[in-house]
Amino acid sequence: MKTIMQRNFSYIVLLMFVFFTANLRAQDPSSRPSPPATATGKINAATITIDYGSPSVKGRTIWGDLVPYGQVWRAGANEATAFTTDKDIKVEGKLLPAGKYAFFVIPNEKEWTIIFNKTAGQWGAYKYDATQDALRVSVKPRKSEKMNERLVYEVNENGIVLKWENLEVPVAIKQ
Repeated sequence: MKTIMQRNFSYIVLLMFVFFTANLRAQDPSSRPSPPATATGKINAATITIDYGSPSVKGRTIWGDLVPYGQVWRAGANEATAFTTDKDIKVEGKLLPAGKYAFFVIPNEKEWTIIFNKTAGQWGAYKYDATQDALRVSVKPRKSEKMNERLVYEVNENGIVLKWENLEVPVAIKQ
């Protein structure tokens, strides 16, 4: 009887261990198919940080298919992309106060709408509320020089650039 109880106890401990480690792995963002990434840099005295989920192309058609034209997109995967600036900046000539924003886009073939939304920390664009937009600007996408398998953002002296698949979307920023 004691042996059966010891064996049952061992099974319970083993099951708890398996459940606990599987649960930890499921919660680890770096194990996601679209892992978290960060782009950061300075534009004059302003520090810009972009936190996003970085999906892969995986042979799919991205623009106009996986990411439909004319609809709000979270500009990454998983949580909405977060855009943070520690100083007031001008985005495409328009003032954006220092702060943390959810960063959305509305892609189209010839022009994109870039959106800085006051409700940071959203999951995707499911509860996107246009009344919370701090700023909207229009930009023109361009063909990239090379294929980008993973979505990537760059911060440079002229602003930020979203790169994925065969497109680049530059956004001019000045401080």
